[in-house]
Amino acid sequence: MSTSPGARPEGALDEQSSSAAVQAMFDSIAPRYDLLNHVLSCNVDRYWWWRASRTFRHILVQPHSRVLDICCGTGDMTMALLRRRPTPAEPGVEPAVEPILAADLSHQMLLRGARKFAAHHANVLPIEADALRLPFADNSLDLITSAFGFRNIANYRAGLEEFFRVLAPGGELGILDFSEPTGLTGKLYAFYFRRILPAIGARLSGTGSAYQYLPSSVHKFPPPVQMLELMRSVGFMTAAWTPYTFGIAGLYRALKPFQRDYS
Repeated sequence: MSTSPGARPEGALDEQSSSAAVQAMFDSIAPRYDLLNHVLSCNVDRYWWWRASRTFRHILVQPHSRVLDICCGTGDMTMALLRRRPTPAEPGVEPAVEPILAADLSHQMLLRGARKFAAHHANVLPIEADALRLPFADNSLDLITSAFGFRNIANYRAGLEEFFRVLAPGGELGILDFSEPTGLTGKLYAFYFRRILPAIGARLSGTGSAYQYLPSSVHKFPPPVQMLELMRSVGFMTAAWTPYTFGIAGLYRALKPFQRDYS
């Protein structure tokens, strides 16, 4: 499996062209993105967001916690996080004060997310931003999540280093993304993922390139052992991976230490 430094859509030669290609691709599929996610995952994606958000409830229940959902897409992970936050209707619980920050590079995806947030009167602040150049101060966030978006950034190490920079000491990182399961499950899934999914995606979205890119990007993404090593090398501690649904997806979780060890 390739250990390329980041996403490389077909025709992209460097980080800048990769980011531009990913942005254009997601802008093009934004109108039918939610429908395709649910259809192609048989609605299992809803369970993955729910389970990942539950993992970070201890942060989300804190009324002043500062939370960023990066590569938020149309905001489904953002909404899952929001549902874990206390509301004014809960007796004896201080409601959340800080809005959840929902950031994405794709303008069209973010527009659809913003409509979703507004429809639910959600305390969310949409921000158009690049994961490699976050518009936040050092040590300013308590939680960063990314659901099925980190795999698409142009430089994985640089992305992790940027997350590390803006997380406060003791802050947590959660990256939910696809993996490639092994054994019989892996063989069956690979057939679906590489043969059937691109055909359905092309028919429903009207564009085939994005859904050819999806299985290719998963295949090129570092496997869990390498991804965890990369997270530790950046400075994160207690890095761990929890597989979801036979390893089709999984949650990477890590902590920024209170004091960095430079030895």
